[in-house]
Amino acid sequence: MKAARVFVASLEAAGVQYVFGVPGEENLAFVEALRESKIELITTRDEQAAVFMAATMGRLSGRVGVALSTLGPGATNLVTGVAYAQLGGMPLMVITGQKPIKKSKQGKFQIIDVVDMMRPLTKFAERIVSADRIPTTVYHAVRLAESERPGAVHLELPEDIAEESSDSVPIEWQKLRRPVPDEKSIERLLEMVEAAAKPVIVIGAGANRKLIGKQLKNFIDKTGIPFVSTQMGKGVVDESSELYLGTTALSSDDFVHGALEAADLIIMLGHDITEKPPIIANGKHHIIHINFYPADLDAVYQPTLEVIGDISYALWAVSGRIRPQNHWQLDIFKPFKQKQLADTLERADDDAFPIKPQRMVKDLRAALPREAVLSLDNGMFKIWVARNYPAYEQNTVLLDNALATMGAGLGAGTAAKLLHPERPVVVIAGDGGIMMNIADLETVIRLKLDLVVVVVNDSGYGMIKWKQGSMGLADYGLNFGNPDFVKLAESFGASGHRAQKAADFQTILEDALQTGGVHIIDLPIDYSENDGLIGENLRQRTSQE
Repeated sequence: MKAARVFVASLEAAGVQYVFGVPGEENLAFVEALRESKIELITTRDEQAAVFMAATMGRLSGRVGVALSTLGPGATNLVTGVAYAQLGGMPLMVITGQKPIKKSKQGKFQIIDVVDMMRPLTKFAERIVSADRIPTTVYHAVRLAESERPGAVHLELPEDIAEESSDSVPIEWQKLRRPVPDEKSIERLLEMVEAAAKPVIVIGAGANRKLIGKQLKNFIDKTGIPFVSTQMGKGVVDESSELYLGTTALSSDDFVHGALEAADLIIMLGHDITEKPPIIANGKHHIIHINFYPADLDAVYQPTLEVIGDISYALWAVSGRIRPQNHWQLDIFKPFKQKQLADTLERADDDAFPIKPQRMVKDLRAALPREAVLSLDNGMFKIWVARNYPAYEQNTVLLDNALATMGAGLGAGTAAKLLHPERPVVVIAGDGGIMMNIADLETVIRLKLDLVVVVVNDSGYGMIKWKQGSMGLADYGLNFGNPDFVKLAESFGASGHRAQKAADFQTILEDALQTGGVHIIDLPIDYSENDGLIGENLRQRTSQE
């Protein structure tokens, strides 16, 4: 077989179903091999959108997602998405083309050192220089991408190597069993939890990557220990539970942080240092780090005990032995939960327009079934959704709290709908973020997907404006104009809607989900009370209470 076909066959052996990307002349042999394979090539309008889609495939499935670009500008366009996957712990492979390496007829035209560019952003980056090495190289790269901590890998396939012939064959994929924690750490974990007076659980991003939900629910049901989620840990356990205390959507000074401060033992499940720390290590707490890999110690995260290995096994081992203790003081957390609930409901029924963020989040939750997926771009709305929107199932709130890049929401939502066609999928994006990758709305329509995109419209970069105002600075440099989003949707062949009053939003959203197809909802929003509701006023209320 040609080397390009060996490469594609190796991806097939690893379970790859889709390749997203923008091909160039340097990878036409690879594209031809895809045409003859079971893998579907999804051509996007921008390489950045392709890599967001591929990374989200990896995030949701646990198996590597694949994005393709040509050399030069195509490869540089991948960089933001590669960083998104690497920081977010998403298994991703990016494949780039390159000019012939044995004999070049075009000098340095379009040539940059893509492998060296990718190396600091990935777990592994390599140029393929021999067709015979493709099976082992692809197998190694996929395994690295999927192994804890998951992340990005890069392979460069030069044009002349792709055309070489080889009799090498793909390596049959072998599933790895993850190592389990040692018995002494399990015993110490049990002792510390039973000895604590006010234990609490924090569910981090690492706990959202594997199927630990069943064992975690068993542990919580048996002990009654309350839990908190980080933004990327939402939904591992049903957040309608009475034991759910909230999500650490802010850096500090929220009611949920008050609950964490009141604890004497914090059980950190899958803490990922790329997320903002849910609590600052200050010597007041014992912290148990339970994760697939050792803790990254720094000034704000210093565990007392590290339980290293499969998280699900650790929970199973402890659940079989632990007994609720009479000296546990778990009722101290109830007031924090009550205050959080009251704060969440404040202004949630407000009919003011442009809509208040609290009303938007309440209507979202009311309109969407339990299994619906929210794909969030980055903006002020992300804080409101993370803080006020309960997730009932795992990976039903997709947000990026690692690289936190604007423009990722549409690509992530597209991948979620491809993987879960039976589920409603709604993208929430600001008017800044949606315009960064709006071209790939055409990709969604071409794929005949049902997708609703809510454009939260405040004619500016709302989160940065909030920060600007909180620093006492003048309103400057962050405002812009917008296209008519209804007409823009219609120009793509989608349906466009504009809310005229607060009550319109839920009705339009429900109708769009029922109708099917692609919809854009222009939703004007009022962020004017951000500081009063989640800024200085909240800090004052939290400290007083």
